Amino acid sequence: MTDARNYDALPMNWVGDYSGKKALLTPHLEAVFDPHTGSRYTYQQIDERANRVATYLVDALGIGKGDRVGLISRNRMECIDLFFACGKIGAILCPLSYRLQKPELRDLMQRELPKAVFVEDMFAALADDSVLPEQRPAVIRFGDDDSGAYDAILATEARDVKAPVAMNDPFLYIHTGGTTAVPKVCIISHRQMMWNAFEALLMSAGSGQSKELVLFPLFHVGGWNVFFCLFMRNSLAIPLRQFDAEQILDMIDQKVINRLGVVEAMLQMLTAHPKFEKTDFSGIELITTAAAPCSNESLQPYWDRGIPTNQAYGLTEAGPSNFAFLAREPGMEHIKANSRKVGTPFYCCDYKIVAEEDRNKLVAPGKIGVLCLRSYHNFDGYLNDPERTAKALDEDGWIYSGDLAVCDEEGLVSIVGRADNMFITGGENVSPEEIENALRSHPAVAAAICAGIPDKRWGEIPVAMVVPNPGKFVTEAELRSHCKELLASYKVPKMVAIAESIPLTPVGKLDRKALKAYFNNKKAA
Repeated sequence: MTDARNYDALPMNWVGDYSGKKALLTPHLEAVFDPHTGSRYTYQQIDERANRVATYLVDALGIGKGDRVGLISRNRMECIDLFFACGKIGAILCPLSYRLQKPELRDLMQRELPKAVFVEDMFAALADDSVLPEQRPAVIRFGDDDSGAYDAILATEARDVKAPVAMNDPFLYIHTGGTTAVPKVCIISHRQMMWNAFEALLMSAGSGQSKELVLFPLFHVGGWNVFFCLFMRNSLAIPLRQFDAEQILDMIDQKVINRLGVVEAMLQMLTAHPKFEKTDFSGIELITTAAAPCSNESLQPYWDRGIPTNQAYGLTEAGPSNFAFLAREPGMEHIKANSRKVGTPFYCCDYKIVAEEDRNKLVAPGKIGVLCLRSYHNFDGYLNDPERTAKALDEDGWIYSGDLAVCDEEGLVSIVGRADNMFITGGENVSPEEIENALRSHPAVAAAICAGIPDKRWGEIPVAMVVPNPGKFVTEAELRSHCKELLASYKVPKMVAIAESIPLTPVGKLDRKALKAYFNNKKAA
């Protein structure tokens, strides 16, 4: 029997029925604008769509509370429909990256075991029998060329299929990179999503309705966090199917949006576009960068236009948002002086910075250590992986981020690097071990080592070095082609060196620092 005093474990009627509650409160307020179709949706219309899709999931597919629903798609209205429909019935939405190759998707499908998979038609080949688990899920295609199949789903006569859902019930399974070769699947509860939305409201600045693009892909929790926070605070969410610099600049010029959330590579692509100089940025109130620290060089063109910027920080496991820099003084000079800082923790988020060699030892202000986080929006562990969960989440509720951080005398925090091997390219977490495994699977390769090195556009890029098997010959092009068959494109090494030996530390471990130095020197030559 559920303890009625443990409210996070108590199933309630409102939990999961997020579109229904908003439709009741603000039915006629515009919630979503789809720039690809020109369609605009009120909260009531969003809820009507969600009710029909929820009814279809239950009646046509037999999906109920706790069942998993896979999703392979760009940022589209169908994703939003499924998000709210799954919430209503207590199903778990499992977004999968369309950037992954089949071996990566197969591994995730086998672990998540979806009962149905919704696939945008342009990615239909990714969901063939070679990828699907043995317990074959239903595969539902949708898109611009689906001949009205999804329209038929939206024509379903809605009935009340809502199920009581608890805050602790899982809402999303989100796969993420990490420090091992096997991607992790984070269990994201309703509690985590709701508390992060509460936190965003407490940290929000400015007045009037925010009109923002949903640029981060919806196979990342960051994409859903942006959308959900906009939805819950009566802002206008504008999902963009893919990054298009010209389209975004046109929307800025026409004042369709007034805020912009990006990663550094996106800023650089906007700056490099021929339309950038003539674009009117006067309607942009704030630009927020995320995923990795953004350089002043990339921010300067926007500062020159008088646009305030800030850096945000978070983890899938602990956020997805945990820190943000809020300007304490008026004027651009204050912002520029603190541009590398992620600022202060969210209102209800604890943090501490501990020594790399001892998680129980706090470091003094001004000293670098590993950032740990604790809040009501912690994740609920890695799916079927108690060992890795125990390493990331301790008994006192602290998430060990693996990110090196330092706190200054004013209490502002900066992220300065990683304590482990993982690196970030274009906002995506990458495990060097996963790339090393792919390289070693080539019959000509005896040993491999990989690391990330700095790159002005992507933040970091993967590079590798291999040692061939005796008597075998292999080229860099062959190895990169081999990796392309096994890994998402952003994981494929941009450079591969063929060597007689790979760098090792004195105790015989892979020396990634030496590898980075090798390629940095090679780039500088």
